[in-house]
Amino acid sequence: MQIGKKTVIFDLDGTLIDSLEDIAVCMNQVLEELNLPTHKIDDYKYFVGGGISILVDNALNGYSQDIKEEVTKRFKIIYDQKLHLKTKAYDGIYELLDELVKLDCNIGILSNKPHEFTIAYANSLFPKYNIKEVHGQKSDIPKKPDPIAAIKIANSFEVSCEEVYFVGDTMVDMQTAVNAKMIGVGVLWGFRDEKELLENGATFIIKHPLDLLKIITKS
Repeated sequence: MQIGKKTVIFDLDGTLIDSLEDIAVCMNQVLEELNLPTHKIDDYKYFVGGGISILVDNALNGYSQDIKEEVTKRFKIIYDQKLHLKTKAYDGIYELLDELVKLDCNIGILSNKPHEFTIAYANSLFPKYNIKEVHGQKSDIPKKPDPIAAIKIANSFEVSCEEVYFVGDTMVDMQTAVNAKMIGVGVLWGFRDEKELLENGATFIIKHPLDLLKIITKS
């Protein structure tokens, strides 16, 4: 185990990147093509965070499995074409990552977004940071809030879970931190509110990315 090596695992959507509009526009395009009801962009704040199957379930509440499968297939195709139209890192994220690199921190990403999309975003938006552990939803590993993937990242970095800061914007992320016995840091610039984060086990709440530095440098 590395003694004193600070380790931070970030969620992706709503934490590192603001992807809501691209997700909403792509899903609404699919729904329109199939003559299904669309949703307001803000509604998608409560649809995301649990992976693509939960996104589709939320967008198609009450529809058949066949329709959900068709929507999922079409969404993946359209979203892959429009990955980077409006999605960008939140203000302060690059500055935070710069400081974490200076502090020689381990940096990982764990998302419920499909793995291929997670890798695509990491490569396009964060190429200079050499983030060694980047993982999205995979068929052979349970998605968050199951702790297995988070624990695997900690093991890869050779640090104990109790020393890892798990940073995210939803209850799924805070539940992951609790389940993995990590330190949950809830962010308020993402998709959910402080109440949800605290009720699901957040140890810290931050309002700006650089606030994370105050936490990890004090410990």
